[in-house]
Amino acid sequence: MPAEQPDVLRGTLDLLVLKTLALEPMHGWGIAQRIEQFSRATLRINQGSLYLALQRLERSGSIDAEWRATDNNRRARFYRLTPKGQRLLRSETAAWQQYVTAVTWVLQTT
Repeated sequence: MPAEQPDVLRGTLDLLVLKTLALEPMHGWGIAQRIEQFSRATLRINQGSLYLALQRLERSGSIDAEWRATDNNRRARFYRLTPKGQRLLRSETAAWQQYVTAVTWVLQTT
């Protein structure tokens, strides 16, 4: 029986969005697709959760957005990282790496 698709751990979606936008500005659907691609189809982002995260990050000043045309000539909001978002990405990445290290220590305990 195949394993179920795991949900993105609570609190990590913002980090994944920030990392994705550090590469280039993109619209919401593109962000979700890129995260799925980078995770080798392990992570699938719920659109509702994604748009809540985008709103939260925009309100905090970590990202901003503008309306532009997509490759298909549809209007979409394109999000980009702000300097505040770049700082947040660095600090959240460090915190995440520390967390992963701590969990690994616990799991390796015999």
